[in-house]
Amino acid sequence: MASSNSGGIPIKAEQDSDGSAQSTADMTAFVQNLLVQMQTRFQTMSENIITKIDEMGARIDELELSINDLKAEMGSDGMTPTKVKDEESKPADSSA
Repeated sequence: MASSNSGGIPIKAEQDSDGSAQSTADMTAFVQNLLVQMQTRFQTMSENIITKIDEMGARIDELELSINDLKAEMGSDGMTPTKVKDEESKPADSSA
């Protein structure tokens, strides 16, 4: 009596010891190959994530420099945003 697995390969219900050993060796090779593929994919994803984090860090640094430049520019013009300063001087719990 033969059945088939998800790969469509017929499997005998009763196998002799040689067939069983070969089947075990095939399954071991398949699982090892699958694990290598998974490890490679995880490594690739990990490297991509680290690259994206590094890029975001660089963009944040650029943004911080731009903000500091704008602050310096506003300070040299003699213009100070009074609304922001007023909000900063209020106690945090005054709205309650």
